[in-house]
Amino acid sequence: MYKVTARNESHVTQFTVLCFSDLPHLQVPLFIIFLIIYLNIIFGNTAVLFAIVSDSHLHTPMYIFLSNLSVLDISYTSTILPNLLYMLSTQKTITFHGCMTQLYFFIYFTCTEFFLLAVMAYDRYAAICYPLHYAIIMSKERCTLFLAGTWIAAALEPVLHTVFIANLPFCSSRQVNHFFCDISPLVKLSCNNTIHVEIATYVLGAVVGLSAFTLTLSSYVFIINTILNIKSAEGRQKAFFTCASHLISVIIFYGTSLSLHVRPTATYAPMQDKLFSLLYIILIPVLNPLIYTIKNKQFKKAFKRLSRFL
Repeated sequence: MYKVTARNESHVTQFTVLCFSDLPHLQVPLFIIFLIIYLNIIFGNTAVLFAIVSDSHLHTPMYIFLSNLSVLDISYTSTILPNLLYMLSTQKTITFHGCMTQLYFFIYFTCTEFFLLAVMAYDRYAAICYPLHYAIIMSKERCTLFLAGTWIAAALEPVLHTVFIANLPFCSSRQVNHFFCDISPLVKLSCNNTIHVEIATYVLGAVVGLSAFTLTLSSYVFIINTILNIKSAEGRQKAFFTCASHLISVIIFYGTSLSLHVRPTATYAPMQDKLFSLLYIILIPVLNPLIYTIKNKQFKKAFKRLSRFL
């Protein structure tokens, strides 16, 4: 618990999360919609994960990374949606420690996705640009190192964000105008000048985002150059198909992420922020299982083999 000592400041024990209180007539429909979406996310990503784990034909770097992406999508939606469903059905309060925990894990899983998508881009670069050396470049040991580095490195940045927010002096208002504990609505509740927190947020975000984006972008520059130099149209099409799913996923992730995070807190508009947050939290986990499996012959075969045992 954090103790504050000035200007109508008091002990912070809990926050009221407003969610969609300005739409009281839609509480039940919203609960049903979000429940269906959440169950769909769990089912879709669990099916992908189970297919990869149970089929030895899919025990390759690309699919191992994809299984981690499925775990990630389940994890960060589970950080937000179950609590949102609870608040839509009963009370809209969250403890101070619960709020900080939710903030930490949301940032953590976001950072992990930045790094994981960058690693997946590097994997596609190795497969397309150096096919004869791919097995050596993406060996089992190196894949393990990449994955361990991704999950561990991502855990560091949200610590600073959470410490900064937890130590802000909050005013008498405890109403978080959002449907979860995010940085912008929490900063708005502070009594003090928060410019140092905003600067730190942008610097830390830039370190993670730009480093991951640079690796992803450079990988695709080399990939596109290699594809364009393939003489046969069939060869170009086959090479592009191996990275098309990941490229679509990257575009959706960075598009929704930039629209949500790359703007000053002064321009924070609650309803707009909620809509962009919903797109960011829901759209990617819903679409990823479809993007990666719908035209993938390996997955179709895996699902057929899996159905024989069900």
